[in-house]
Amino acid sequence: MSSINSVSNVENLPPYIIRQVSRELYELHGNPPEGIHYTLNDEDITDIQAVIDGPGGTPYFGGSFKVKLNLGKDYPQGPPKAFFLTKIFHPNVAKNGEICVNTLKKDWKPDLGIKHILLTIKCLLIMPNGESALNEEAGKLLLERYDDYFERAKMMTEIHAQKRRANKVAAYLQFF
Repeated sequence: MSSINSVSNVENLPPYIIRQVSRELYELHGNPPEGIHYTLNDEDITDIQAVIDGPGGTPYFGGSFKVKLNLGKDYPQGPPKAFFLTKIFHPNVAKNGEICVNTLKKDWKPDLGIKHILLTIKCLLIMPNGESALNEEAGKLLLERYDDYFERAKMMTEIHAQKRRANKVAAYLQFF
């Protein structure tokens, strides 16, 4: 099982890869895809974190989901590990947050960039794959009782991914 809190791999990557990653992150920061907000980690560029807004028409709409990419020492020949840091009910996300998507497994290509990976994760929120489920309960509900899956995923989004609610509570508490 992969670790969400991995050690920095900056010292393990060749300088040309560090430059490539830096360039990608700079471009991502300056021109982020719609609904994806990247957070720059000045100390470790191999620790990539972003917030993905839940897409409309999905049970994740209205939620803000923190994701993390860990670039391993074999990057870009090997894919990064991807995790949801925000708890989510999704067939392709394990209980520890690990994301299972073909782009990060058998379909990985070294020329796929960080932006492509984040867009793929966002697309996974739109089109979950119940056939290759890490979360068997979510996969089974998706395939057999979609309405129940939708309601459960929506409830989890409302509980765990609502930044607006947290901001409202904080604003309310300022008056006391």
